[in-house]
Amino acid sequence: MTTPPDQAHREPRSETLGVVLMAIAMLIIPSSDAIAKYLSGAHSPAFLSWVRYVAALGFILPVALLQRGRARELEHAPASRGRYWLAQVVRTAFLVAAMTLYFVAIARIPLADALGAYFIAPIAATLLATIALRERLDRRRLLAVALGFVGAILVVRPGAETSTDTLIALASGVCMACYLVLTRATAQGRSPVSTLTIQLVLGILMLMPLAVLQWTTPTREGLLLIVLMGLVSTLSNLMTISAFRLAPVATLSPFVYLELIGATALGFVLFGDLPSPMTWAGIAVIVAAGLIVATAPSAARHTST
Repeated sequence: MTTPPDQAHREPRSETLGVVLMAIAMLIIPSSDAIAKYLSGAHSPAFLSWVRYVAALGFILPVALLQRGRARELEHAPASRGRYWLAQVVRTAFLVAAMTLYFVAIARIPLADALGAYFIAPIAATLLATIALRERLDRRRLLAVALGFVGAILVVRPGAETSTDTLIALASGVCMACYLVLTRATAQGRSPVSTLTIQLVLGILMLMPLAVLQWTTPTREGLLLIVLMGLVSTLSNLMTISAFRLAPVATLSPFVYLELIGATALGFVLFGDLPSPMTWAGIAVIVAAGLIVATAPSAARHTST
């Protein structure tokens, strides 16, 4: 039985919306990372991860309560519910590990060096998705991922020495890849708001022991920055979760490289850092990789059921 014409037209539009949401999320998230790096002089990475979750929960919880009052979530059989919650715990654990390791890295090495190692995530996620989710990885998407990685290297130009902190950033990228794949696998069960709320609550519980042990009271300025960090985190996570409900990992993974463009723009606005010609070349390669994926035929359009 072939895919109905109206569904065939609907799927490309949904996938395009997923790409747009992912792109916006990646462009705004560097502002949250910049705040974390600024605050790392006074607070530990684990504490910053915890307060980021707390601040984000403050924004999303009222929305979640209102949404729950208007619509019921999908019901799961007991066995299915158990698998769902296990997946959510494992998924959140990967994200908590990725964020905390990344905060450790950016507190010790330049943001560009940390990003250079962290951007192993899209490549690992695309490859993991072909194994775990059986998503199609054609030559065009594989080329886009490779181009995106080349563009990232051109932009960040990491040093020749591989320090322990660079390896920490690399480990953060691997954890993020696992999170991305699990997000795609579990995103269909609940709404984005519900999924993010569960993620935040679990993350707060996981990080609370470390946060208490490493507690440092923020200043008034620090509190304002933490609130802003939570707002940006909430918006970017909602858009990311929504994107993975609409498009495959292989399609969205290269757009993670757009975070480099956001970081470049933020560096210029805050510090007056003008990108070098090599950086602009890298950004051009990243954009080209994104366009290759965006214009690639959707796997769904070639599949019959």
